[in-house]
Amino acid sequence: QLLLVESGGGLVQPGGSLRLSCAVSGGDLAYYDIGWFRQAPGKEREEVSCTSTNDDTVYYAPGVEGRFTISRDNAKNLFFLSMNGLKPEDTAVYYCNAAWAGRTFWGQGTQVTVSS
Repeated sequence: QLLLVESGGGLVQPGGSLRLSCAVSGGDLAYYDIGWFRQAPGKEREEVSCTSTNDDTVYYAPGVEGRFTISRDNAKNLFFLSMNGLKPEDTAVYYCNAAWAGRTFWGQGTQVTVSS
């Protein structure tokens, strides 16, 4: 059973930056496709970014492309979402996700609030 734990959320002013981390245990991250999703109040969960095991395929949602960057450190079983130029509409609970062999695992979520 893979365990994912997010960290790095918080309150930031518009235009600011945050780096979310997802610590993975119970398996080797190198085998997993990874992703970040978010859910704002009253809205459905949406995919923000994802990448395959060898990072040859990377997706960014249209509203975050150019501002967010997904990355991974397989040696440390960590992956990240670097967020720059944050906007109030980026406010949401952010979830990390890992998938392999038909199984998907989720973190518990971390709150990101963008407000002045």
